[in-house]
Amino acid sequence: MQPTKSRHLVIVFAVTLAILSYIDRVAMSTAAPFISKDLNFSKTEMGYIFGAFGLAYAAFEIPGGWMGDWMGARKVLMRIVIWWSVFTVATGWMFSFWSMWITRFLFGAGEAGCFPNLTKTYTTWLPKDEQVRAQGITWLAARWGGAFTGPLVIAVFALMDWRSAFAVFGAIGVIWAVFFYKWYRDNPAEHPSVNKGELAIIQASAQKAESHGDVPWAKLLGRGSVWGLWLQYFLLSYPWYFYITWLPTYLQEHWHLSGKEASNLSIFPLFFGGIGALFSGFVSPRLAARINSTGKARRIMSTIGFTGAAMLMYTSTQMGTPLAAMLAMGMASFCNDLVMPNAWGACMDVGGKFAGTLSGSMNMMGNFAGLAAPLIAPYILLYTNNDWNQVLTVMAGVYLCGAFVWPFIDPVTPLKQD
Repeated sequence: MQPTKSRHLVIVFAVTLAILSYIDRVAMSTAAPFISKDLNFSKTEMGYIFGAFGLAYAAFEIPGGWMGDWMGARKVLMRIVIWWSVFTVATGWMFSFWSMWITRFLFGAGEAGCFPNLTKTYTTWLPKDEQVRAQGITWLAARWGGAFTGPLVIAVFALMDWRSAFAVFGAIGVIWAVFFYKWYRDNPAEHPSVNKGELAIIQASAQKAESHGDVPWAKLLGRGSVWGLWLQYFLLSYPWYFYITWLPTYLQEHWHLSGKEASNLSIFPLFFGGIGALFSGFVSPRLAARINSTGKARRIMSTIGFTGAAMLMYTSTQMGTPLAAMLAMGMASFCNDLVMPNAWGACMDVGGKFAGTLSGSMNMMGNFAGLAAPLIAPYILLYTNNDWNQVLTVMAGVYLCGAFVWPFIDPVTPLKQD
């Protein structure tokens, strides 16, 4: 029987959701100068508002991933997207520092668990040889969604104010949630469009679809490589959060660009990052086949990624024009995202049927960096007489630390084998 290809529609849903999630969160960084002006926020206050998202996103990542393992990704992703869409709309209603901080916190709480549950759908719907490629495609979409949000938001602002723009962005998420819930099934064997030929291809993965809440926390906490995955993701996310928080402000203040010029150049890091994710998603499996070791391939690609990102981020501080600086930073982001498919692929292989919980815990640590990075940057500026290059130098050092973590991670041995 010729196999159907219904599993590829799962990738379509994941890709579109990844784009939406990054539009909704990156829109805040582009809108920050307008919001700060209207509501009289200082840099420090805006840093705390950026950090509110990271705090909530980190705090609710493990519950969000665990709920996907327990209840299934279908119900959980429906809840996640409706919740964050409501608070995206509510962002446009805010009137003070605390009202905005609380709204962004609740937005982060709602979005938490999105990518762990998308990873859960890949774990159960895709055969092993397609999973890392799918992660590469997903992160390409996520990065490019974020990359083009700046010009998109500026274009929308030409038609309406920032308050109305957030209402438009939030409404799109509700539409996605309705279509996903109607089509998706947690177990592909229960989907009417999956025939026996396709089910035979994904049978091993479909067996992981059983809902459960009995996470082996002792094994998870006792595995050194799990701690390594957590640490490397913190180190990877700390510089990356600069791209979706302070980057437009850096371009306007350090290079004295207009808002439109800054939004155009701010495309570079996420655009090149998406290419890096896609490149890694396709090259890592081929490298693994060549050296006959998935674990070694992931360690090699990720160590190269961190090292290259450190060198290029520092190089961006030495450039004499904004275009040259952003090209260097864009290539740093390319190297950053060489790590992404390997880190999330490790969560699928190590976590197995607990992939939602493990990837949620890893993403939690990454988003603690999302809390720290936007808050630390204003203090570096305060004590260095507004020297943005010092902010970038710290990020280069953080990347370099990540290069020393990956050689000690086992990214393939499942928890169930402990």
